[in-house]
Amino acid sequence: MNVQVTDRLRTLISRLSAVRYRAAPVRLSKRTLAALCAASLSAVGLSACGGGGVPGGAVVDVGGTLITKTQFNHWMDIAAISTQSTSATSTKAPHVAVPVPPDYTACVAQKLATAPKPAKGQSPPTASAFKSQCASEYTELSQEVLTYLISAEWVLGEAKAEGMSVTPAAVTKSFNSQKAAQFPTAAAYQEFLVSSGQSAADIVFKVKLNLLSNDIQTKATKAGSKVSQAQVASYYAAHQTEFGTSENRSLRLIRTDTLPQAQKVLALLKSGQPFSNVAKKYSVDASKSRGGAVTGVVAGEEVQPLSTDIFSAKLGSLQGPIKTLYGYYIFKVQKIVPATKQALSKVSTEIKQQLVATNQQTLLNKFIAAYRKRWTAKTTCAKGYVVSICKNYKAPKTKTGATGASGASGAVTAG
Repeated sequence: MNVQVTDRLRTLISRLSAVRYRAAPVRLSKRTLAALCAASLSAVGLSACGGGGVPGGAVVDVGGTLITKTQFNHWMDIAAISTQSTSATSTKAPHVAVPVPPDYTACVAQKLATAPKPAKGQSPPTASAFKSQCASEYTELSQEVLTYLISAEWVLGEAKAEGMSVTPAAVTKSFNSQKAAQFPTAAAYQEFLVSSGQSAADIVFKVKLNLLSNDIQTKATKAGSKVSQAQVASYYAAHQTEFGTSENRSLRLIRTDTLPQAQKVLALLKSGQPFSNVAKKYSVDASKSRGGAVTGVVAGEEVQPLSTDIFSAKLGSLQGPIKTLYGYYIFKVQKIVPATKQALSKVSTEIKQQLVATNQQTLLNKFIAAYRKRWTAKTTCAKGYVVSICKNYKAPKTKTGATGASGASGAVTAG
């Protein structure tokens, strides 16, 4: 699938809310580069609290590394462009008014200028309504950008702490591979850069983060790849139903509401009348339209004690009447399909792969929890730029005074 200009910046950080082990590579404009920053960020929201200790000109301090307002504004431009319905082959950078608090003047003006003409009898949108819309857009875009930039610094910081690095050659190789897969020509790639507002350096930066993120995950889950044959055998023994099929039986069945009716049916069948004819005339079961035919019945599927009797009956023998909560049953087993079982040798590889995946996911989840706690403690955000992965984040209070988990309401001013 080709990269589209309309891809939202949120796709870059989507794995923040649902980390998955070894997710398939994502394309240049969609790659989530901050996979390790959180196990769950469903409550990411801007808060106007805190922010002490962040030098002027910066919006976040991550362990001594500053995220500047210039970086924030650059990615806000990209985020805003990504929300517009712009041609993917445009050779001209789109003009987008990024919502800037507190007045959102340019954003409001652009919305007023581009608003469709109201239908007859309807009032046109007001500047006040557009200002509220711009404020909401700023809150959404800024929390995405801040979370992305912070999580990017987390990945870089973690890699440095672990002594990890990627060579420029490795970054270039991965970049060229992805670019070749998505853009048929050099011109198409350049058109994408122009129309998306991104620079080649932005794309290369994301590729580097992706490689480091994968290396960090690989190291964190390496021990999970060790699975012994004894563990495989133990899993096989405890999950027999996963490696075969249960016995199933096909039968003819008649259900009546009363015992006298069941006895009459039984007498007719013993006299030689065809089971299908009797079932269609006397059965109150849903199978009557099929002449009482019921196929592929497995143990426990039918009501008791009928199920037990079905699986203890001999092939071809007429059974009943059997009293149940739903009436009286008479049946005849017509076919028995024996249970099957796959040999351990046939499924050993499959089991090992499953155990490895489970082990590695467990290790990754444990790592993510520690990782988020460790890096949150190192992350201080300036007032007006606080998201839930900042150590100075305070969840907004609800009307009842309780601390809520949802994002802050209303516009957020960049103080």
